Amino acid sequence: MEELIEKAIVVAVKLQNDEHFEYELEELHNLAKALNVEVVGEVTQNLDRVTSSHYVGTGKVEEIKNFYEEAGANLVIFNDELSPSQIRNLERDLDCKVIDRTMLILDIFARRAKSNEAQMQVELAQLQYMLPRLVGLRASLGRQGGGTGGGFKNRGAGETKLELDRRKIEDQIAKLKRELEQVKDQRETQRKQRKKNAIPVVSLVGYTNAGKSTIMNQLLHKIGQEESKQVFEKDMLFATLETSVRQIKLQDQKEFLLTDTVGFVSKLPHHLVKAFRSTLEEARNSNLLLHVVDVSNEEHRYMMDVTNETLLAVGVEDVPTIYVYNKSDLAELKYPHVSGNNIWISAKDGTGLDELLELIKKHIFSNYVQCSLLVPFDRGDIVSYLNENSSVMSTSYEEEGTLIKVELKQSDYNRFQEFEYKQ
Repeated sequence: MEELIEKAIVVAVKLQNDEHFEYELEELHNLAKALNVEVVGEVTQNLDRVTSSHYVGTGKVEEIKNFYEEAGANLVIFNDELSPSQIRNLERDLDCKVIDRTMLILDIFARRAKSNEAQMQVELAQLQYMLPRLVGLRASLGRQGGGTGGGFKNRGAGETKLELDRRKIEDQIAKLKRELEQVKDQRETQRKQRKKNAIPVVSLVGYTNAGKSTIMNQLLHKIGQEESKQVFEKDMLFATLETSVRQIKLQDQKEFLLTDTVGFVSKLPHHLVKAFRSTLEEARNSNLLLHVVDVSNEEHRYMMDVTNETLLAVGVEDVPTIYVYNKSDLAELKYPHVSGNNIWISAKDGTGLDELLELIKKHIFSNYVQCSLLVPFDRGDIVSYLNENSSVMSTSYEEEGTLIKVELKQSDYNRFQEFEYKQ
């Protein structure tokens, strides 16, 4: 069977004072490309506000229709989320398949989701989006049947079908919410365990395709982690949807957990943000955020704003943050370079990772204590524990026991304080 190649016209309304319009339009093209949709043309319109009935002005609908037929397109993509009535009116008047930016992003997420949790989260967002739009999305559903009396059997078959669909969708939404709640509880248990073990958590956040997964893989490579621990990375939108958690153990025995989260994009669907809330809570419970920025993109300030707004929307606030300006080589900026909590690096060639690790350590290991402990010879278990879990600077043997000069976390210092050796 010959595969149908989707050819789309993209349509966007530029509102007054929208200085990011060009970039959002370019991003829409990239989102379409991510789904192998060929964009064969675009129609834009300057308006004070979108038209409530058709999104664009009604005269523009005719222009889109003519362009659509000339270009041999089979799809029209709109740059914003459309209301149920807008979808219905546009499908009727254009007589073709209409999708909006939200549907496009949801579709990409659906194709990229690998883990069971990510798949459930995407499905929940899709169903919540679909529910109020059932009629518009089923514009072709005829109302056969009829009769004037009340009662179930006299209703149009189309109407009955919609009610059944609505009930099915509502049941499925309830089921997914229950299942995701269980996953959330498991995640909470793991989080409590980590807190108990006092392992600090560092989360990578940022715009999609900023280089978060590349940074994670380069850090894993640096500490000698085997290939199987590496996370998927690719130069494309939303390559990572799963939250990956990896343990980073440094040469001085200090360790932390590094988590890689889903990337953001402008106009990220509200339902999707809500559905991924539990995944993004990893960031909320972190000791430190690494906000990764593609500094080579001229819209990187706007991308940072979108990331910060999305984090606020899921309740991530007041977490110490290091701004990692990645792809500095492409931006022809000086790197590696550190200024306060800002660092300029190139993750691709691994330049700046040592400086990044130093910054991370400064933030999350500030509660480490340096001391000397005199451990009795019959407490060899303590010596081996310290060798494995702390940074031992020197060891010597005295008459009363083993003298260890060590840097260790506050909780361990509290445990072994009785052995402290003061000269």
